Amino acid sequence: MSDDQSFHSNLMDGMNAFQNARGRAFWQEMFAVLRGKSAELMSFDDIRERLRLTEELYRGLQDIPVDKIRGSVGRYRDFTSTFLPRKNEMQERWSRVYAVANSMLGLPPIEVYQVGDVYFVRDGNHRVSVAKQLASKTIQAHVTELATPVPFYVGMTEEDIDSASAYADFLEVTSLNRTRIHHQSMRLSDPSRYPDFLGLIRVHRAILNENKDQPVSLEHAATDWYDHVYRPSVTAIRKYKAMDAHPERTEADLFLWLVGNLSDLREAFDEFDDDDNREVLVTYLRARGMEVPDDFLTNDHNPTELSVEYMERALEVSQAPESLDEP
Repeated sequence: MSDDQSFHSNLMDGMNAFQNARGRAFWQEMFAVLRGKSAELMSFDDIRERLRLTEELYRGLQDIPVDKIRGSVGRYRDFTSTFLPRKNEMQERWSRVYAVANSMLGLPPIEVYQVGDVYFVRDGNHRVSVAKQLASKTIQAHVTELATPVPFYVGMTEEDIDSASAYADFLEVTSLNRTRIHHQSMRLSDPSRYPDFLGLIRVHRAILNENKDQPVSLEHAATDWYDHVYRPSVTAIRKYKAMDAHPERTEADLFLWLVGNLSDLREAFDEFDDDDNREVLVTYLRARGMEVPDDFLTNDHNPTELSVEYMERALEVSQAPESLDEP
Protein backbone atom coordinates (compact mmCIF):
# COMPACT_ATOMS: atom_id res chain seq x y z
CA MET A 1 0.00 0.00 0.00
CA SER A 2 1.38 3.45 -0.96
CA ASP A 3 1.82 6.24 1.52
CA ASP A 4 -1.15 8.07 0.01
CA GLN A 5 -3.35 5.02 0.26
CA SER A 6 -2.24 4.40 3.84
CA PHE A 7 -2.96 8.01 4.81
CA HIS A 8 -6.38 7.87 3.12
CA SER A 9 -7.21 4.69 5.00
CA ASN A 10 -6.14 6.26 8.29
CA LEU A 11 -8.21 9.34 7.42
CA MET A 12 -11.34 7.22 6.96
CA ASP A 13 -10.65 5.52 10.26
CA GLY A 14 -10.25 8.96 11.80
CA MET A 15 -13.66 10.08 10.55
CA ASN A 16 -15.28 7.01 12.07
CA ALA A 17 -13.39 7.55 15.32
CA PHE A 18 -14.52 11.19 15.36
CA GLN A 19 -18.19 10.24 15.04
CA ASN A 20 -17.75 7.75 17.84
CA ALA A 21 -16.11 10.42 20.00
CA ARG A 22 -18.90 12.90 19.20
CA GLY A 23 -21.48 10.37 20.34
CA ARG A 24 -19.69 9.87 23.65
CA ALA A 25 -19.36 13.65 24.04
CA PHE A 26 -23.16 13.92 23.81
CA TRP A 27 -23.70 11.41 26.61
CA GLN A 28 -21.01 12.95 28.76
CA GLU A 29 -22.66 16.37 28.48
CA MET A 30 -26.11 14.95 29.18
CA PHE A 31 -24.95 13.15 32.31
CA ALA A 32 -23.17 16.32 33.47
CA VAL A 33 -26.33 18.42 33.00
CA LEU A 34 -28.45 15.91 34.90
CA ARG A 35 -25.93 15.89 37.76
CA GLY A 36 -25.66 19.69 37.79
CA LYS A 37 -21.98 19.69 36.88
CA SER A 38 -19.89 21.17 34.08
CA ALA A 39 -18.61 19.01 31.23
CA GLU A 40 -16.13 21.65 30.04
CA LEU A 41 -12.39 21.70 30.34
CA MET A 42 -10.87 24.08 32.86
CA SER A 43 -9.97 27.52 31.55
CA PHE A 44 -6.31 28.33 32.06
CA ASP A 45 -6.95 32.08 32.25
CA ASP A 46 -9.62 31.51 34.91
CA ILE A 47 -7.31 29.37 37.06
CA ARG A 48 -4.39 31.75 36.59
CA GLU A 49 -6.49 34.66 37.84
CA ARG A 50 -8.09 32.81 40.74
CA LEU A 51 -4.78 31.42 42.03
CA ARG A 52 -2.90 34.65 41.28
CA LEU A 53 -0.28 32.96 39.13
CA THR A 54 2.40 35.16 37.58
CA GLU A 55 5.84 33.57 37.37
CA GLU A 56 6.57 31.23 34.45
CA LEU A 57 9.48 28.82 34.02
CA TYR A 58 10.13 26.72 30.92
CA ARG A 59 10.77 23.10 31.93
CA GLY A 60 11.74 21.70 28.54
CA LEU A 61 10.45 18.82 26.43
CA GLN A 62 8.89 16.06 28.53
CA ASP A 63 6.66 13.01 28.32
CA ILE A 64 3.62 14.02 30.37
CA PRO A 65 0.65 11.88 31.52
CA VAL A 66 -2.31 12.34 29.18
CA ASP A 67 -4.81 11.85 32.01
CA LYS A 68 -3.42 14.92 33.83
CA ILE A 69 -4.19 17.25 30.92
CA ARG A 70 -7.41 18.82 32.19
CA GLY A 71 -7.64 22.29 30.68
CA SER A 72 -6.94 24.57 27.75
CA VAL A 73 -5.77 28.13 27.19
CA GLY A 74 -8.22 29.17 24.50
CA ARG A 75 -10.31 26.18 23.42
CA TYR A 76 -11.77 24.88 26.67
CA ARG A 77 -15.29 25.15 25.24
CA ASP A 78 -14.49 23.10 22.12
CA PHE A 79 -13.97 19.85 24.02
CA THR A 80 -15.56 18.08 26.96
CA SER A 81 -13.66 17.62 30.22
CA THR A 82 -12.14 14.42 28.78
CA PHE A 83 -11.22 16.10 25.47
CA LEU A 84 -14.07 14.64 23.43
CA PRO A 85 -14.89 16.94 20.45
CA ARG A 86 -18.09 18.99 20.85
CA LYS A 87 -18.49 20.46 17.34
CA ASN A 88 -19.13 18.72 14.01
CA GLU A 89 -17.02 21.36 12.22
CA MET A 90 -13.96 19.87 13.91
CA GLN A 91 -14.24 16.59 12.00
CA GLU A 92 -11.84 17.26 9.12
CA ARG A 93 -9.00 18.61 11.23
CA TRP A 94 -9.51 16.03 13.96
CA SER A 95 -9.51 13.18 11.42
CA ARG A 96 -6.32 14.43 9.80
CA VAL A 97 -4.59 14.58 13.17
CA TYR A 98 -5.81 11.04 13.78
CA ALA A 99 -4.35 9.92 10.44
CA VAL A 100 -0.96 11.48 11.23
CA ALA A 101 -0.97 9.92 14.69
CA ASN A 102 -1.33 6.49 13.08
CA SER A 103 1.34 7.10 10.44
CA MET A 104 5.09 6.57 10.63
CA LEU A 105 5.51 10.28 11.43
CA GLY A 106 3.51 10.35 14.64
CA LEU A 107 2.31 13.50 16.39
CA PRO A 108 4.61 16.49 16.99
CA PRO A 109 4.97 17.70 20.60
CA ILE A 110 2.24 19.85 22.09
CA GLU A 111 2.75 22.92 24.28
CA VAL A 112 1.31 23.07 27.78
CA TYR A 113 1.25 25.09 30.97
CA GLN A 114 1.69 23.18 34.21
CA VAL A 115 -0.04 24.33 37.40
CA GLY A 116 0.63 22.04 40.32
CA ASP A 117 -0.28 18.54 39.13
CA VAL A 118 -2.44 19.71 36.21
CA TYR A 119 -1.63 20.56 32.58
CA PHE A 120 -3.37 23.09 30.30
CA VAL A 121 -2.98 22.90 26.52
CA ARG A 122 -1.46 25.97 24.95
CA ASP A 123 -1.14 24.43 21.49
CA GLY A 124 -2.25 20.95 20.39
CA ASN A 125 -5.82 20.45 21.66
CA HIS A 126 -6.74 18.17 18.73
CA ARG A 127 -3.60 16.11 19.30
CA VAL A 128 -4.55 15.58 22.96
CA SER A 129 -8.10 14.63 21.95
CA VAL A 130 -6.80 12.07 19.48
CA ALA A 131 -4.21 10.75 21.95
CA LYS A 132 -7.00 10.11 24.45
CA GLN A 133 -9.03 8.31 21.79
CA LEU A 134 -6.02 6.11 21.09
CA ALA A 135 -5.67 5.42 24.84
CA SER A 136 -2.15 6.87 24.90
CA LYS A 137 -0.64 7.01 28.39
CA THR A 138 1.80 9.86 27.67
CA ILE A 139 2.40 12.56 25.09
CA GLN A 140 5.44 14.71 24.36
CA ALA A 141 5.06 18.33 25.41
CA HIS A 142 7.00 21.54 25.81
CA VAL A 143 6.21 22.38 29.44
CA THR A 144 6.05 25.85 30.98
CA GLU A 145 5.39 25.73 34.72
CA LEU A 146 3.58 28.40 36.71
CA ALA A 147 4.48 28.19 40.40
CA THR A 148 1.39 28.03 42.59
CA PRO A 149 1.39 29.01 46.28
CA VAL A 150 -1.44 26.54 47.00
CA PRO A 151 -1.94 22.85 46.15
CA PHE A 152 -3.60 22.26 42.76
CA TYR A 153 -4.24 18.72 41.58
CA VAL A 154 -6.35 16.52 39.34
CA GLY A 155 -9.84 15.84 40.64
CA MET A 156 -10.47 19.13 42.43
CA THR A 157 -14.12 20.19 42.51
CA GLU A 158 -15.32 23.73 41.90
CA GLU A 159 -15.69 24.07 45.66
CA ASP A 160 -12.08 22.92 46.12
CA ILE A 161 -10.90 25.52 43.59
CA ASP A 162 -12.89 28.27 45.34
CA SER A 163 -11.21 27.28 48.61
CA ALA A 164 -7.77 27.30 46.96
CA SER A 165 -8.54 30.74 45.50
CA ALA A 166 -9.42 32.15 48.94
CA TYR A 167 -6.19 30.69 50.35
CA ALA A 168 -4.17 32.21 47.48
CA ASP A 169 -5.80 35.60 48.13
CA PHE A 170 -4.79 35.45 51.80
CA LEU A 171 -1.18 34.56 50.95
CA GLU A 172 -1.03 37.34 48.35
CA VAL A 173 -2.40 40.04 50.66
CA THR A 174 -0.05 39.09 53.50
CA SER A 175 2.88 38.47 51.10
CA LEU A 176 3.54 35.15 52.83
CA ASN A 177 3.65 33.53 49.38
CA ARG A 178 6.86 35.53 48.84
CA THR A 179 8.34 36.02 52.30
CA ARG A 180 7.76 32.45 53.44
CA ILE A 181 7.69 30.43 50.22
CA HIS A 182 8.00 27.09 52.03
CA HIS A 183 5.51 27.97 54.76
CA GLN A 184 3.61 25.43 56.81
CA SER A 185 0.08 25.02 55.50
CA MET A 186 -2.46 27.61 56.63
CA ARG A 187 -5.29 26.09 54.63
CA LEU A 188 -8.69 26.34 56.30
CA SER A 189 -11.62 23.97 55.76
CA ASP A 190 -13.94 26.98 55.71
CA PRO A 191 -12.54 29.56 53.23
CA SER A 192 -14.78 32.29 54.69
CA ARG A 193 -12.54 32.35 57.79
CA TYR A 194 -9.39 33.72 56.15
CA PRO A 195 -10.42 37.24 57.27
CA ASP A 196 -10.14 35.87 60.84
CA PHE A 197 -6.51 35.03 60.13
CA LEU A 198 -6.01 38.53 58.75
CA GLY A 199 -7.64 39.97 61.88
CA LEU A 200 -5.09 38.18 64.07
CA ILE A 201 -2.27 39.57 61.94
CA ARG A 202 -3.72 43.08 62.32
CA VAL A 203 -3.70 42.63 66.10
CA HIS A 204 -0.09 41.42 65.93
CA ARG A 205 0.77 44.43 63.77
CA ALA A 206 -0.71 46.78 66.37
CA ILE A 207 1.36 45.15 69.12
CA LEU A 208 4.52 45.52 67.05
CA ASN A 209 3.70 49.16 66.29
CA GLU A 210 3.61 49.93 70.02
CA ASN A 211 7.24 48.88 70.29
CA LYS A 212 8.62 50.39 67.08
CA ASP A 213 9.66 53.92 66.11
CA GLN A 214 8.46 53.38 62.54
CA PRO A 215 5.08 51.96 61.43
CA VAL A 216 5.20 48.23 60.78
CA SER A 217 3.96 47.08 57.36
CA LEU A 218 1.35 44.36 57.03
CA GLU A 219 3.96 42.24 55.24
CA HIS A 220 6.42 42.51 58.13
CA ALA A 221 3.69 41.87 60.70
CA ALA A 222 2.47 38.80 58.81
CA THR A 223 6.00 37.38 58.64
CA ASP A 224 6.63 38.02 62.33
CA TRP A 225 3.24 36.53 63.25
CA TYR A 226 3.99 33.44 61.16
CA ASP A 227 7.47 32.99 62.66
CA HIS A 228 6.58 33.61 66.31
CA VAL A 229 2.93 32.65 66.64
CA TYR A 230 1.62 30.37 63.94
CA ARG A 231 4.60 28.15 63.14
CA PRO A 232 5.42 27.40 66.81
CA SER A 233 1.75 26.55 67.33
CA VAL A 234 1.80 24.10 64.43
CA THR A 235 4.99 22.57 65.83
CA ALA A 236 3.23 21.93 69.13
CA ILE A 237 0.15 20.56 67.36
CA ARG A 238 2.32 18.05 65.53
CA LYS A 239 4.46 17.22 68.55
CA TYR A 240 1.41 16.15 70.52
CA LYS A 241 -0.41 14.63 67.53
CA ALA A 242 -3.40 16.84 68.24
CA MET A 243 -4.84 16.26 64.77
CA ASP A 244 -5.20 12.50 65.22
CA ALA A 245 -8.65 12.94 66.77
CA HIS A 246 -9.82 15.25 63.96
CA PRO A 247 -8.39 13.97 60.66
CA GLU A 248 -11.09 15.77 58.66
CA ARG A 249 -9.81 19.16 59.89
CA THR A 250 -6.62 21.09 59.19
CA GLU A 251 -3.95 22.42 61.52
CA ALA A 252 -5.08 25.93 60.68
CA ASP A 253 -8.63 25.00 61.75
CA LEU A 254 -7.34 23.85 65.12
CA PHE A 255 -5.20 26.96 65.52
CA LEU A 256 -8.21 29.25 65.03
CA TRP A 257 -10.28 27.13 67.39
CA LEU A 258 -7.59 27.42 70.07
CA VAL A 259 -7.45 31.20 69.66
CA GLY A 260 -11.23 31.50 69.84
CA ASN A 261 -11.42 29.33 72.97
CA LEU A 262 -8.34 30.62 74.77
CA SER A 263 -10.35 31.98 77.70
CA ASP A 264 -12.07 28.66 78.40
CA LEU A 265 -8.80 26.79 77.99
CA ARG A 266 -7.07 29.12 80.45
CA GLU A 267 -9.74 28.41 83.06
CA ALA A 268 -9.44 24.67 82.46
CA PHE A 269 -5.66 24.53 82.72
CA ASP A 270 -4.91 27.68 84.72
CA GLU A 271 -1.57 28.14 82.96
CA PHE A 272 -2.07 31.05 80.60
CA ASP A 273 -1.15 34.64 81.31
CA ASP A 274 -2.28 37.31 78.83
CA ASP A 275 -1.56 40.34 81.02
CA ASP A 276 1.31 41.56 78.83
CA ASN A 277 -0.75 41.49 75.64
CA ARG A 278 -3.71 43.00 77.51
CA GLU A 279 -1.64 45.99 78.63
CA VAL A 280 -0.21 46.65 75.17
CA LEU A 281 -3.63 46.50 73.53
CA VAL A 282 -5.29 48.72 76.14
CA THR A 283 -2.55 51.30 75.52
CA TYR A 284 -3.14 51.06 71.78
CA LEU A 285 -6.92 51.55 72.08
CA ARG A 286 -6.70 54.46 74.52
CA ALA A 287 -4.08 56.23 72.39
CA ARG A 288 -6.63 56.29 69.57
CA GLY A 289 -9.45 57.55 71.74
CA MET A 290 -11.38 54.29 71.69
CA GLU A 291 -13.45 53.06 74.58
CA VAL A 292 -11.93 50.08 76.38
CA PRO A 293 -14.63 47.63 77.55
CA ASP A 294 -14.73 46.69 81.23
CA ASP A 295 -14.36 43.00 80.41
CA PHE A 296 -11.10 43.81 78.66
CA LEU A 297 -9.68 45.29 81.87
CA THR A 298 -10.43 42.19 83.92
CA ASN A 299 -9.38 38.58 83.73
CA ASP A 300 -12.94 37.49 82.95
CA HIS A 301 -12.73 37.67 79.18
CA ASN A 302 -10.48 36.45 76.41
CA PRO A 303 -8.25 39.41 75.44
CA THR A 304 -7.38 37.83 72.10
CA GLU A 305 -11.04 37.57 71.12
CA LEU A 306 -11.84 41.13 72.24
CA SER A 307 -8.67 42.50 70.66
CA VAL A 308 -9.67 41.21 67.23
CA GLU A 309 -13.08 42.87 67.54
CA TYR A 310 -11.78 46.20 68.76
CA MET A 311 -8.76 46.26 66.48
CA GLU A 312 -11.11 45.77 63.54
CA ARG A 313 -13.05 48.82 64.73
CA ALA A 314 -9.84 50.82 65.08
CA LEU A 315 -8.81 49.89 61.57
CA GLU A 316 -12.24 50.85 60.23
CA VAL A 317 -11.85 54.27 61.82
CA SER A 318 -8.54 54.53 59.97
CA GLN A 319 -10.39 53.63 56.74
CA ALA A 320 -8.68 50.29 56.39
CA PRO A 321 -10.42 47.92 53.92
CA GLU A 322 -12.47 45.11 55.47
CA SER A 323 -11.77 42.59 52.73
CA LEU A 324 -8.61 40.67 52.07
CA ASP A 325 -7.73 43.01 49.20
CA GLU A 326 -5.99 45.62 51.30
CA PRO A 327 -2.62 47.28 50.65
